[in-house]
Amino acid sequence: MFKLVRSRPWASAVKAVQAFGRADFRPQTTSIRSSVAQQKRPLSIHEYLSADLLKSYGVGVPKGEVARSAAEAEAIANSIGGDDMVIKAQVLAGGRGKGTFDNGLKGGVRVIYSPTEAKMFAAQMIGHKLITKQTGAAGRLCNAVYICERKFARREFYLAILMDRQSQAPVIIASSQGGMDIETVAKENPDAIVTTNIDIHKGVTDDIARNIATELGFSDQCVEDAKDTIKKLYTVFMEKDATQIEINPLSETSDHQVLAMDAKMTFDDNADFRQKEVFSWRDRTQEDADEVKAAEHGLNFIKLDGDIGCLDVGGGATAEAIKQAFDLITGDPKVTAIFVNIFGGIVRCDAIAQGLISVVENMNLRIPIIARLQGTNMEQAAKLINESGLKIFSIDDLQSAAEKAVQFSKVVKMARDIDVGVEFSLGI
Repeated sequence: MFKLVRSRPWASAVKAVQAFGRADFRPQTTSIRSSVAQQKRPLSIHEYLSADLLKSYGVGVPKGEVARSAAEAEAIANSIGGDDMVIKAQVLAGGRGKGTFDNGLKGGVRVIYSPTEAKMFAAQMIGHKLITKQTGAAGRLCNAVYICERKFARREFYLAILMDRQSQAPVIIASSQGGMDIETVAKENPDAIVTTNIDIHKGVTDDIARNIATELGFSDQCVEDAKDTIKKLYTVFMEKDATQIEINPLSETSDHQVLAMDAKMTFDDNADFRQKEVFSWRDRTQEDADEVKAAEHGLNFIKLDGDIGCLDVGGGATAEAIKQAFDLITGDPKVTAIFVNIFGGIVRCDAIAQGLISVVENMNLRIPIIARLQGTNMEQAAKLINESGLKIFSIDDLQSAAEKAVQFSKVVKMARDIDVGVEFSLGI
């Protein structure tokens, strides 16, 4: 299999490469370009799906529906009625309200006052890419818009339920300063954030939920509704294997309703076998094409800045899996070296090394590969690699291997800059 990227040894390797790169070369030119490993990532779903899910559990949300065409948007706006609504681009990225579409339209969240405006803005959003602070310059495609009634809040709060890694139990994070970026609140006014650890065996009791609602500042007439909402949110969190439910804002409206105005949810990928409906909501168009391809082969691909591709290989890695990983890494023309971290535990290092040699031989790779070996039969694995005659360099020490990857990368990059080829041989 492929080992988790964020293991301590692997993190050390990343730091070694980055530190060495900063000391000797221009910043970031030789930092990690991409990493491939077997690791599942949380599922994120669109806002309209989050709203529908919360509504099915009795959580109050503004009335709204999703539209996938301008005509649908107009019809939905007509059905909602009134002259005060909101249209929201359904793109899995933060900062939608301040984003810009590739056609020049500013704002992925707009207030609208008629079905005609719903149709007009939907036509400008659907089928276009929204660029936000999180998407990068490429942006993300908007395939649908969510149209909902506009509610006016007397008070806005922040509430999130997530799994705390340290306690390995759920935690509720709440703040009286809702409708704002929670990271900004944490930095500028940390006292405004209240953290409540939850005993997973007892769950959220009436007292816990009521205390949170009271401490946040709900009015007396809304405290009980807020308490019930908090308990329902926790039920969703547990029953649907969520890793995070973030409501921002959780509002007390002018007519004293408690509503989840905006919801973001992520779910544990390891639970896909028992959350079939939730995982059927995955929108692949919102994911990186390389990450989608990697997932098809049971791999996790993470694109980062820099030009060194990294592959973390553990016991059970097949030659086919290694080939797919190499295909992903070498598909990026900026990659100038590949750093392979081989750990042989139950499965021997030499068996993994043999698979690596086979793949490199068949793919006729021309960039240097640095293989760090650790584990069972590492000496035999090094011998196999060194005698293969391929551009694979085996090194035992993690930091030395990382530094060598940086050096090789620099040489390849310099050669490319002056448009010449470069060959490497053993003897390091």
